Amino acid sequence: MTMVVNSTQLLMMVVLTVFFTKAATQLLSLPNCPTKCGSVPIPFPFGTTKDCSLDNTFLINCNKILSSSSISTHVPSLPHSNQTVLSISINGELHIASLAARDCYAEKSKLVSQIYRGIDLKHFSISSTRNKLVAVGCDTVGALTVHDYGGNNYTTGCVALCNMLDDIVANEACSGTGCCEISIPQGHVLTEVIYVSGSIFNNHSAVHDFNPCGYAFLVENGAYKFKSTDLLKLEKKEFPVLLDWAVGNQTCQQAQKNLSNYACKDNKSTCYDATERSGYLCRCFHGYWGNPYLIHGCQDINECMDSNDCVEGATCINTPGSYHCLCPARYEGNGKMNGTRCSQKSNTKSRKEIILITALSASISLVALLVGSFYAYLALKKRKLIKLKEQFFQQNGGLLLQQQLVMHGGSDETTKVFTVEELNEATNNFDESKILGQGGQGTVYKGILQDKRIVAIKKSKINDPNQIEPFINEVIVLSKINHRNVVKLLGCCLETEVPLLVYEFISNGTVYEHLHDQNQSLKLSWKTRLRIAKETAGVLSYLHSAASTPIIHRDVKSANILLDHNLTAKVSDFGASRIIPLDHTQITTLVQGTLGYLDPEYFHTSQLTEKSDVYSFGVVLAELLTGKKALSFSRPEVDRNLAVYFVSSMKENRLLHILDNNIDDVNTEQLKKVAHIAERCLRVKGEERPAMKEVAMELEGILVFEEHHWGSGKLSSDRAASSVINVENGVYINGTISSDSYSINQISMSLIGGR
Repeated sequence: MTMVVNSTQLLMMVVLTVFFTKAATQLLSLPNCPTKCGSVPIPFPFGTTKDCSLDNTFLINCNKILSSSSISTHVPSLPHSNQTVLSISINGELHIASLAARDCYAEKSKLVSQIYRGIDLKHFSISSTRNKLVAVGCDTVGALTVHDYGGNNYTTGCVALCNMLDDIVANEACSGTGCCEISIPQGHVLTEVIYVSGSIFNNHSAVHDFNPCGYAFLVENGAYKFKSTDLLKLEKKEFPVLLDWAVGNQTCQQAQKNLSNYACKDNKSTCYDATERSGYLCRCFHGYWGNPYLIHGCQDINECMDSNDCVEGATCINTPGSYHCLCPARYEGNGKMNGTRCSQKSNTKSRKEIILITALSASISLVALLVGSFYAYLALKKRKLIKLKEQFFQQNGGLLLQQQLVMHGGSDETTKVFTVEELNEATNNFDESKILGQGGQGTVYKGILQDKRIVAIKKSKINDPNQIEPFINEVIVLSKINHRNVVKLLGCCLETEVPLLVYEFISNGTVYEHLHDQNQSLKLSWKTRLRIAKETAGVLSYLHSAASTPIIHRDVKSANILLDHNLTAKVSDFGASRIIPLDHTQITTLVQGTLGYLDPEYFHTSQLTEKSDVYSFGVVLAELLTGKKALSFSRPEVDRNLAVYFVSSMKENRLLHILDNNIDDVNTEQLKKVAHIAERCLRVKGEERPAMKEVAMELEGILVFEEHHWGSGKLSSDRAASSVINVENGVYINGTISSDSYSINQISMSLIGGR
């Protein structure tokens, strides 16, 4: 087909082409600001100086590094964690480099070194959908603990095994033979992850020739392919981890109310809310490209220079944000492949074919059939709904719950059975605005019952059969507990797709939030902290000694201690708890809990005793005294493990140097008494720790006899603990070098069952 273009069309094409052609250079950074650090582009809102970035949130360190070949280069890194930055994308993604955690052994199964790794972020979050934990080794478990903005902790892991090098197939997927992988708990804004590797059986003795070390690392999905050579050496390799970033913590609608601080500066850009975290992002309109955070940062895309869908013979005309396909003279249509193609004009009108199809279905028999079918459908739907509720009841462990209640001397009438309609009404059909928090076992919603009672409703994870046992366990345990400092279980609902638990509503958050959340305006006084410790100890003493059957909580931590409107402590989350038969002092179970709070003896032996709760309570006491997290990579190496740091500081008589700055005036002798209790609770051997009954009585005595004699004792706090564990003549256990065979590599296997 010959293309014919008249003079008017030609003139239009030339004018439009000249008028709308844009510069090919894409704007990345502010004027007079560095566009790169080394080989990594630094697009605004990021910058290497305060004046070149949107604010301190987006500041990137550009450090000059001298390589082994004496050649200097610049490497970008995050200021808070010093993590190396690999790339930054204006679509809300940032890649950092991360190293592998490892545990290595000598030929005689002696642990030589163990290094655990962590990523701690101040302004960004770790993508829970685009990263995974990978473990490499033939006698290896990889364990991962993640922390979210709400102070919740979740632990997961996987196992990698093989007997000989021939078991490994080249480029085999991480299916468990030499390599395993597991997804990160999703649905949370993750600010910190800690990962560790450990031996499962024989400290790599059977595979030492080709696999003396085990490795665990966090990596972006698809960025790692397993090779058999990785079994020998992997510690120096860096792995990309994907972070999510966004501007501020407001939605687009909220941010647009204050245009002076609104980050989408180009008038050819739009705003959209971030998906995996709070805040918002900007993007150029369709048909434009560039940096929407800069004025005039979005530039028109010349589709006529790139691929387009103009048909052969049509002329492409670029326009702002779009383009046209112009048919030649004597042709008509829009010239696009998916539109009306260019076709020769016709002088005669095309005949219109009108087809009228009339379908009349008005017979009485058909109407009767339709009405009968409708009623039959309603009856079938009702019957199906009843069967579905029965199916959910069994699926959610209803029969198991009845059996367990009978077995443990309870009754299925211990708690109220709510209907799904009641709970839907209470939560406005589980609207997202009603969410109070998200945990390892599900989401907690705030609800208002018909009798105006405010409740908290825990909704288990969808289609997760592993959550049925903790759900049943929590109902069983709480049915046996009657204590004013335990969150009361009001009822449950089993006729939905996932089980629901209904609790009394506790309004003032968790102890963890009051101690560690910088946004909390209310700071706990020392007297309040001491009372919280006394009340928590009283609950644990009751569970161990006064309940009809002894109960071990198994996940004592500050995030599981809630505070009501009077700041009265309420212990929660009994999903991991265990009932101890009266003729037993311990039970063997898969280790479960939270890193930083777990009893090292329980770690090693899997023998759960009441003294395991005592150790965890000791960590909580240390938190109340120091205001530090139990385990945090945002602190210096010597201060990362609170239990280790607290015990060593007590031995060095440095208690007054590690106190929380927010503690008000307090009697020094009283404070030393509480610290001594915490030190005894944190002893490595369980038999050397006091019983919770003894701890509760001592704290009660201190509170009663000293409550009117508060003195001064407020000093600044230090930081401590460690991330590298080197063992020469003994084994490192939660800060103690011991000749006993307790070691973190043997501990890690337990974390597979953790939360």
